[in-house]
Amino acid sequence: MQRTKLQVINDTCEEEKSCSCCAGNFFEERPPFWRRRKLIIGSIAGVLLASGLILEFFTSLNIPAQIVFLSVIAVSGRDILKKAGLSILKLRLDMNCLISIAAFGSFFISHGEEGAAVIFLFFIAESLEDYAADRAKQSISQLLKLAPDTARVKRNNEEIELHVHEVQIGDIIVIRPGEKIPLDGNVLTGHSSINESPITGESLPAEKTEGDKVYAGTMNEEGYLEIKVTKKTGDTVLSKIVKMVEEAEKKKSKTEKYIDKFARYYTPAVIGLAFAAFLVPTFILGYPWDVWFYRALVLLVVSCPCALAISTPVAMVSALTSSARHGVLIKGASYLEELSRVKAIAFDKTGTLTKGKLEVTDVVGFNGHSSEEALSIAASLESRSEHPIAKAVLKKARSENIQFKEISRFRAIKGRGLEAQINGKTYYAGAGSLFDDLSMEIPKELSQFEMQGKTSIFISDKDRAIGVIALGDRVRDKASLIVSHLKKLHIRTEMITGDNKRVADSLVAKIGIDEYHAQLLPGDKVKVVEELMDRFGSVAMIGDGVNDSPALAAASVGIAMGTIGSDVAIETADIALMHDDLSKIDYLMFLSRKTMHVVKQNVSLSILIKGSFTIMALFGLINLWVAVAIGDMGLSLAVILNAMRLTKVKEIS
Repeated sequence: MQRTKLQVINDTCEEEKSCSCCAGNFFEERPPFWRRRKLIIGSIAGVLLASGLILEFFTSLNIPAQIVFLSVIAVSGRDILKKAGLSILKLRLDMNCLISIAAFGSFFISHGEEGAAVIFLFFIAESLEDYAADRAKQSISQLLKLAPDTARVKRNNEEIELHVHEVQIGDIIVIRPGEKIPLDGNVLTGHSSINESPITGESLPAEKTEGDKVYAGTMNEEGYLEIKVTKKTGDTVLSKIVKMVEEAEKKKSKTEKYIDKFARYYTPAVIGLAFAAFLVPTFILGYPWDVWFYRALVLLVVSCPCALAISTPVAMVSALTSSARHGVLIKGASYLEELSRVKAIAFDKTGTLTKGKLEVTDVVGFNGHSSEEALSIAASLESRSEHPIAKAVLKKARSENIQFKEISRFRAIKGRGLEAQINGKTYYAGAGSLFDDLSMEIPKELSQFEMQGKTSIFISDKDRAIGVIALGDRVRDKASLIVSHLKKLHIRTEMITGDNKRVADSLVAKIGIDEYHAQLLPGDKVKVVEELMDRFGSVAMIGDGVNDSPALAAASVGIAMGTIGSDVAIETADIALMHDDLSKIDYLMFLSRKTMHVVKQNVSLSILIKGSFTIMALFGLINLWVAVAIGDMGLSLAVILNAMRLTKVKEIS
């Protein structure tokens, strides 16, 4: 008997609670809005506070009012008081200590309503921080629920529905139009368009046919597919993305670490300052003790470093989750911060600035032969070859609906080219050296294409030239635009490649790279990156993530291009671009600089407001209500909202 979906999940999760699928289930299942703990506590405390204020100001029941105010602290301040007690035991005073001292101190000077308000408003502030953290991580929860929990598996010519944990590598799963793919695999049967935007950030659907890879969490838009599973649920690309982003959010940037260290010493210093603000005026200068005791309490509250402590983490988490939603995986806030300081970028050529595949760029006909005829003869000869050049020529011919000719007596001349007969006449296709034994003039176009760094195929019969086909590694769309944008940011661009100088020089001239280094081995690329770091300080390296891994590791920030499906690339780089799209570099640079700008805004605002309120507290210009409502909760909310703007950062079109 087939088990229910709930039974499968419960049974499986006993062993695999740490996997991304189950993590998604636990993360997403929240109680209804009206049953959430903090909302219930906040509502009860709010009603109690209002009741206490009515008793305090509209009746003569002062003692019952104070009891109600204490109950507000008991209800909403339980966690705050507990944390304060633990921090005292550990001798590491924190913001919970400041608030607790201020709250109870207010009762000694007959301001119980303000003590209750301090705890209640601080509780609200903490709840808002938690809400902001949840909102900032919303893209993670969206990623987690992308892949279905079950899959239809084809066994013994029947379809059975199984939980994804029960699906084995090698199983055949069936995907119909409009359904999400539950596991990574290769297409066995069918042809369809797949929406891969949740993983790659690419809005246009990807065409998939037999042999192509597909990924968990992507949407089958049209067509019936049978897919052979290649990875279990915990090893899919989607799972790796989720784990990587969750781990990245735990890694702190230099700014975060500095603020944490600052807060560790700041809190005891504030408590010391508050005591001094009470003791010196009261016992040395002879001022009224209750006035300065109250001012010291206000000083404690207004100096609470809540806003400063969350100013950087919320911004970093917002930026990291925003980038994940755009198909850019950043392994930690430190890399995002470092990227904002980058002064030079080293690009690999093949697969980064170019597409890494040969394509026909030019077709020229000679001696009365059209370019279509030259392509037809070349494609007919190349149809018998498995060489990458042959594949590029055939692709070009098919795209232009060129008719192939019947050939006979085919012969491959090793290292030089091809020979075959068409309608009894001999034709040749190959490099210029193939025609050394033939008494014919080699067209100048052949050498011109070679000077441009292109690979050329010469087509002829025994007597005269028929045409030339030039092939090259096509430059990526927007490559020159991205380079020009980087120059406007005053970032130096250099290309490092294993290709010859002629090819490198031709490419650099096209896209405007500042300088190139050609004919490099992987070790040579590392030396170039290290030299750039000596000259410019912070350097980013952009490569394909596999053969460029030594240089990626040597750079301040290593960025891997088009790493979807590549475990090595995801592991190697500090930042992984899931799609082959150079425009992500523009987005990354903008996001990193925008993030650090927001961090500076938040830190500056926190210091400015806290400093101003500290002075006002010493002069008695503000009370506890204002201190907590504006100087603490209001400021915390302001930095949270400012940081959350980073979740809306879009790619530059």
